[in-house]
Amino acid sequence: MSGTASTYVPKSRVAKWFEARLPIAGLVHSSFVAYPVPRNLNYFWTFGAILSAFLGIQIITGVWLAMHYEPSATGAFNSVEKIMRDVNYGWLLRYAHANGASMFFVAVYVHMFRALYYGSYKAPREVLYILGVVIYLLMMATAFLGYTLPWGQMSFWGATVITNILAAIPVVGDTIQTLLWGGYSVGNPTVNRFFSLHYLLPWMIAGVVVLHVWALHVTGQNNPAGIPIKSGKDAVPFTPYATVKDVFATVVFMILFAWFLFYMPNYLGHADNYIQANPAVTPAHIVPEWYFLPFYAILRAVPSKLGGVILMFAAVIILAFAPWLDTSRIRSCNYRPIYRQFMWVFLGVCLLLGWLGSQPPDGGYVLAAQVCTVYYFAHFLVVMPLCGLFETPKPLPGSILESVTGPGKQVGGAGVPMGAAAAPTTKG
Repeated sequence: MSGTASTYVPKSRVAKWFEARLPIAGLVHSSFVAYPVPRNLNYFWTFGAILSAFLGIQIITGVWLAMHYEPSATGAFNSVEKIMRDVNYGWLLRYAHANGASMFFVAVYVHMFRALYYGSYKAPREVLYILGVVIYLLMMATAFLGYTLPWGQMSFWGATVITNILAAIPVVGDTIQTLLWGGYSVGNPTVNRFFSLHYLLPWMIAGVVVLHVWALHVTGQNNPAGIPIKSGKDAVPFTPYATVKDVFATVVFMILFAWFLFYMPNYLGHADNYIQANPAVTPAHIVPEWYFLPFYAILRAVPSKLGGVILMFAAVIILAFAPWLDTSRIRSCNYRPIYRQFMWVFLGVCLLLGWLGSQPPDGGYVLAAQVCTVYYFAHFLVVMPLCGLFETPKPLPGSILESVTGPGKQVGGAGVPMGAAAAPTTKG
């Protein structure tokens, strides 16, 4: 898992005996202590640690909630109310899990934007990046399944709408829909199946995260300059430099999480979900959770049901093709003046799609969603390839050190041995 040889030397006889048989301590030391990281990393690079923390929070709170949840159409809503009212600190567990999902998506969207802005998807990090897209897909599936479990009005009708659009998939659509429903409509078997899958998928996410971190340690981290480590002066040891930064950023983000958890626990949810599911009463406006709204807007922008489903899934899948759609040899937008402007436009379009997804699907909202959808795909299929061919980038610094200090200047302080710094780097 490490990109460098372990320099860990156990001191006690027990530690030496254990290390000779299962070198976990050496693996941890080489991967998270002595591992060289670029010295110019900014706080955008702390969101990996934040995401790891929230994955742990979601798994722990989810396991505890599962001990009290009843996965049935008749008992799900009441079991959630019992958790909130009768279980010791059940309100805290439930709110931490619900708001933790939103914070998880906030962090992952920042993490994804950073990867796109600084070109972290370019060679040799294609597999690392694609594993990230796989994690995102698993997160979306897990979050959708979890949103249905309280079995309120939005849970029931959200499950009905999303599973109904699957029927538009040719050949296999009806089979997938029936398999998820467990019958001819959303009902008791649906809750049971969604609960089972919602419990399973986080462990799959954890497994892919291990592969993601492994791939990161093989290729080495990207950096704001987008150039590789060339000497020991370009890098610092992961601990304490990156570790302290990660811990500080995680604490700050946890304060934001705590604000929602203790002062506005229902702000990111929907009031209708506190009404028990009723198949006979349709809510006036069915909307998913906020982190699905951009894709919901894309789904509704197309009059054709099948076309909307194709575009909605394509909007996520196209992210995986960024390493091959981007033709530029420069990674970082810091040195790509034209493409950088397009990246900020792309961010604005994504935010606008999110807002449009929360509005009624009529009039100017649909037209605006269609325009934004066209630009979303044009960014990947037109802007990325053409900017790489015609843009004149700014000159790159000679090294990571030079990008920090300026040309011709030296810096004192910690570095890493040249052999350790060179191990995880590649051309690019």
